[in-house]
Amino acid sequence: MDGNNAFGEFVREKRLSAGINLRKLAEILDIAPAYMSDIENGHRYPPEKGKIYKIAEALYLTAEETNTLFDLAAGNKKNLVSPDIADYIMEQDKSRVALRIARDTGAGEKEWEKIIRILEGKD
Repeated sequence: MDGNNAFGEFVREKRLSAGINLRKLAEILDIAPAYMSDIENGHRYPPEKGKIYKIAEALYLTAEETNTLFDLAAGNKKNLVSPDIADYIMEQDKSRVALRIARDTGAGEKEWEKIIRILEGKD
């Protein structure tokens, strides 16, 4: 997928796999079909968080695919956090502190894997 339009390409791929035409998805999202086409073709930014959830539901995406969809939406805009976690980050003072410490200390995948295991109660 093209990095500049990974969101739109992902949506199109999943929409076609689900057997849903563009007009039907646009109707579900309560947007114009031309607007949906523009999103899929990378001519418009991904929609807001609520509509992204609707896309995931309409296309029967798994939790992992839904997370990918949100990450791709954030990737379309420079320096944007995935819309599904932005509110959580801003509501949790300690999450921002932890992220800044991770950034400042150069924490990488290995360190994040350890933190994930702790949060999942596996460590």
